[in-house]
Amino acid sequence: MVKTSKNLALYILMFNMFIAMAGVGLIIPIMPEYLATFGVAGRALGLLIAIFSFAQFILSPISGNLSDKYGRKRIIIFGLLIYGLSQLAFSLSTELWMLYVARFFSGFGAAFIIPPTMAFVADITTLETRGRGMGLLGASMSLGFMIGPGIGGFLSKISLSFPFYAATGASIVAAIVSLLFLPNPKPVLQGAAVNENLFQQLRRSTQTSYFIMLIVMFVFSFGLANFQATISLYVDQKYNYTPSQIAIIITVGGFVGVIIQTFVIDRLFKRFGEMRVILINLVIAAFAMLGILFVNTFFTILLVATIFSTATSLLRPAVNTLVSKLAGKEQGYAAGMMNAYMSLGNMIGPATAGYIFDWNMKSPYIVGTVILLLCFALAAYWATRHRSLIQSARTL
Repeated sequence: MVKTSKNLALYILMFNMFIAMAGVGLIIPIMPEYLATFGVAGRALGLLIAIFSFAQFILSPISGNLSDKYGRKRIIIFGLLIYGLSQLAFSLSTELWMLYVARFFSGFGAAFIIPPTMAFVADITTLETRGRGMGLLGASMSLGFMIGPGIGGFLSKISLSFPFYAATGASIVAAIVSLLFLPNPKPVLQGAAVNENLFQQLRRSTQTSYFIMLIVMFVFSFGLANFQATISLYVDQKYNYTPSQIAIIITVGGFVGVIIQTFVIDRLFKRFGEMRVILINLVIAAFAMLGILFVNTFFTILLVATIFSTATSLLRPAVNTLVSKLAGKEQGYAAGMMNAYMSLGNMIGPATAGYIFDWNMKSPYIVGTVILLLCFALAAYWATRHRSLIQSARTL
């Protein structure tokens, strides 16, 4: 293996995360037409999204623990190969059930990429530079998800299956690059903990010092999925926005988030600390979600949606960084738990939002605001009770 600097290792991990998230976003513009070839539509798409998140939920804790036991590198490479082959299987499917199986394995692959990658970043950064590392990782995730739909739409002009072939090739290239250039840090955890099942790990997560941060991860993932699942329906039904206008509303917020995660977030962490960033952005996200009901022009809707997206783009790396600092040697376990709670929010959020949107189109934003504010109150109470723990995480 070629000797690798920590910076190069970080860039490879960012590339891997970009590939994974681009593959998630890649299917968005082509799925309606692709599913039409199977004679199905929206309900099948919703189930495909849920299956992907469900696979991440049940497998992320396993991959995180395995990376603690056997090392990050081999788990990441395995995840990239599974992810790439699942994309190929999706394109070659001839029956609807095959699509569901292929999408489950896509979530399987993502679950074996994301937690070990987050733990790897913790391995190769110091406590002082961890915020920057998590911010860059978050930026690569946001960038992948943001431009994935554009790549999928462009490649679909060749054929509906071609974007999946491209995703397969990119995943295999990422696996080869990781094999050649990623270092292979020594496993950090031994013993019975690595053999726990999902339910044992979830139960143990309630006893960790960072459990409230896992709840925050679940809540803001729920809120973000809630918003993303309904905003296009809301502006379409209320203002008759075109697909191009909806794409701008979604993309601009993602782009601003990438910029902030790349260039600003580390300074914010150093000046204010991760906990204060979390609390402030929970409030901003809550009122931005509510604010969408009080604006009625394209540019004001774009502004409020961008504020919401920016707040949520700051929350994820802030939570990741704080949990990583509190996790000690169990970085893989902590990362697996964070991805599991995030995936749970991604599953429940769209389903809940869609149901209450059909009842009243304003209700997802009111409910989301209340939940985010309750989460703020819980996090603020926890921060007050554990001030010394949070301070030690900043100064270790």
